[in-house]
Amino acid sequence: MVKPVNPKDLRVLFLRKKDNEYAQRAEDFVRKNFKNVSIFSGSRHDILPVEVLNWKGELMISFISSWIYPESLLTNASVAAINFHPGSPEYPGIGCTNFAIYEGAKEYGVTCHYMAAGVDSGKIIAVKRFPIADNDSVYHVTQQCYRLIEEMFYEIIDLILKGQPLPVSDEQWKRKPFTRKQLDELCTITPDMSKEEIEKRIKATTYKTAWAFTRIGNHIFKLQAETR
Repeated sequence: MVKPVNPKDLRVLFLRKKDNEYAQRAEDFVRKNFKNVSIFSGSRHDILPVEVLNWKGELMISFISSWIYPESLLTNASVAAINFHPGSPEYPGIGCTNFAIYEGAKEYGVTCHYMAAGVDSGKIIAVKRFPIADNDSVYHVTQQCYRLIEEMFYEIIDLILKGQPLPVSDEQWKRKPFTRKQLDELCTITPDMSKEEIEKRIKATTYKTAWAFTRIGNHIFKLQAETR
């Protein structure tokens, strides 16, 4: 008879967003509860480390990370490769919160799902949702997501530590993932746009600072806050 594997003995690869307090607490939780852990943090501009590509183990966890992983890495996780995505199934891909604000979504959320070769396309494990008010900013909604995704993270990892099966959600991804090109287009302001459209785009692409810009020829002019 094969002896059952203690969940704490699983070899874990944990990939997280750099300089993020929620990701740091999730990392601390993983370090505390698993014996064999490989941890990497990065931002959008960081290249996926070679050590990550060569990893082999049982459990791979991506926590609000902007890295895109090759299928060869996902298959190296013999038990599961799961992602905690700061967006509901209606908003897969990059810039999900920006597009939700732009479209005037009344509800948003976070998603835990198995990772597949395509970005935000794997089977969904769980979803948590919350309402969006008309005056909510990208920053406010993002912070809501971070709080909810941390809560979801502890619930899902606790199931794994107890040796219990992960939930199976009836939720399905509702569209193709948004791309970096689409987000850049959302940030673009042109002279022919109406005042309403410009204001709508600025609201949807302002986090702590504005991302919106105007392109004239080969020159890009970025929006700045008005000074008084």
